[in-house]
Amino acid sequence: MSNTAGVRLAVNGKTDIGRVREENEDAIRWHVDATLPFGYVVIADGMGGYSGGSLASRIAVETFSQVLDGLITPIFLACTPDQQNLMIHSAINNTVGKANQSIIDAKLENPQFAHMGTTLVLAVVWQDQLVVAHVGDSRAYMWSTAGIVQITKDHSVVQDMIDAGALTEEQARISNVRNHITRALGVTEDVEPTIQSLTLNKSSLLLLCSDGLSEYFDNSELEHVLATHRPALECCYRLIDEANQCGGKDNISVGILEFTANSTVSPVVTGSVPSGSGEDTTVRRDRPSH
Repeated sequence: MSNTAGVRLAVNGKTDIGRVREENEDAIRWHVDATLPFGYVVIADGMGGYSGGSLASRIAVETFSQVLDGLITPIFLACTPDQQNLMIHSAINNTVGKANQSIIDAKLENPQFAHMGTTLVLAVVWQDQLVVAHVGDSRAYMWSTAGIVQITKDHSVVQDMIDAGALTEEQARISNVRNHITRALGVTEDVEPTIQSLTLNKSSLLLLCSDGLSEYFDNSELEHVLATHRPALECCYRLIDEANQCGGKDNISVGILEFTANSTVSPVVTGSVPSGSGEDTTVRRDRPSH
């Protein structure tokens, strides 16, 4: 079993309407437990026009926050680490199905939202175990002193073209179809998330974001901010500010989960807000003149 006596977790998140859109269709939730080394961030980027996208993303993050907030039970705590990992995977798979069906049901009740759907990316940390899941092109990255790693691979047309050798990464960033995703919640009866497990064996920063951020930053630029900006949790604000300075064409959501391993101090779990959970916060900015 991993020695988790010194694990520290801290989490922060923010969503911003950007400088062009009239509505924020992103949604974000985050949480860190007050006493246990458990935390998560979940981000959804909705689509489907006025009010539809924001409803889909809100359904997704609220469905996940309800399930994850109830994950750590006496039964869970009594299980082995391998069993706990399987339980997290199972909870994610089941909740993807539940959120997907809830969005489809909402579309049936509200025909004006017939085209709505949402991406999803989430990271769950329990002790030294990280589980990341995603649907669509919202991303998760991990930074440590070894550098930055993009954990997720977009479910998108341009990513398929990159994989097929038809596009380079640089060409994909300016492609006319770069925003076309191949997988989303609320579009088909069945949707399969990509789920990955990693062991956190060194202090790390986990960054989750919607494509309103990633369209402006390549991995090296993200790495520079995560490596140099402190306090680390305030990277959320800096990255959003810089995306807005670059144009802020889309809604921008950023979540940071800070994992500190083998701390020499007593076990502490800290959050960025007193309640240990985050709500969607939208900041409207002056629109650029046209």
